[in-house]
Amino acid sequence: MTAMDTIDYARYDRIRPIRWTGDALELLDQRQLPFATLYVTSRSSDEVAEAIHALIVRGAPAIGIAAAWGVVLAARDVDAANGAEALAKLEPAMARLNTARPTAVNLAWALARMRAVLPSAGPDWRDVLEREARAIETEDLAANRGMGASGAALIAPGSGVLTHCNTGSLATAGFGTALGVIRAGVAQGHIAKVFAGETRPWNQGARLTVWELQEDGIDATLIADSAAAHLMKTGQVQWVIVGADRICANGDTANKIGTYQLAIAAKHHGVGFMVVAPSSTVDMATASGDLIEIEERDTAELLSFRGERTVAEGVGAWNPVFDVTPHELITAIVTERGVVQHPDAISMAKLFA
Repeated sequence: MTAMDTIDYARYDRIRPIRWTGDALELLDQRQLPFATLYVTSRSSDEVAEAIHALIVRGAPAIGIAAAWGVVLAARDVDAANGAEALAKLEPAMARLNTARPTAVNLAWALARMRAVLPSAGPDWRDVLEREARAIETEDLAANRGMGASGAALIAPGSGVLTHCNTGSLATAGFGTALGVIRAGVAQGHIAKVFAGETRPWNQGARLTVWELQEDGIDATLIADSAAAHLMKTGQVQWVIVGADRICANGDTANKIGTYQLAIAAKHHGVGFMVVAPSSTVDMATASGDLIEIEERDTAELLSFRGERTVAEGVGAWNPVFDVTPHELITAIVTERGVVQHPDAISMAKLFA
């Protein structure tokens, strides 16, 4: 029996943020959680691109999956005899999808996969695209379950863990990346206590992560982002477990803003720092985190809450969405291909070259 066999997926893998109906793409509107579970229907690639930009769907793997289905929807409006002919006609739609969230490498990766199947496709090229989109989604779920078992194996029984943002079923095809490790660790008795940072300004930790864990019957304690270092000092946390939107060739990782400061605090307190992401997040063409484009969003996200201004008029703000954690602060990167301990350019090349 393998470690994965000990996980009750009926209990720990129930949420699905992306549903393909055959005619449209249904996306769980994560802006409405945890108080309403509503799906938004997208019937065109432009509507999918807008859903990605508006954070209706979020999380690097989920963004890639949604974009793949967006290409399938775009194909409905293209008249072409074969895949090679369709490819040029689909480029404008794929370009719009690609610009919806620039930091998440999974978006470009998924679109590249959709492009790659077209040149050799015949008259059934639309069916070929649909099969590829389904494969991207299915492979992500399998990868998450494998990463969950691999990451949990690094954690000593009875440990406490802290996570940031949302890296669960809502951010993927299911089960999750960092949250998949936590689910597997709880199921196997390796994790005794889970803490989640609120993750300002969108509160993905407060609105999404603790809701997901509650749905699975996993007790989680919410903390203010600014309480993380103090929590580590108390000795209640042995690992910080996060996801990534991009992993560079040297092991630097881009993730939700606030991750970098967690890594610094973890290093100071002797707490392990684990990054969990599928290999589709690895960008070996980008040498280091210094070369990553950091997305900035509307400052209104900081100046107001649910549409109501909370800051005095005339106050300015700066709202980067991601930061970069240098590889020197990372204990392990966990992917479905394997685990990179203390990542650097050499160890990354061994697994991903």
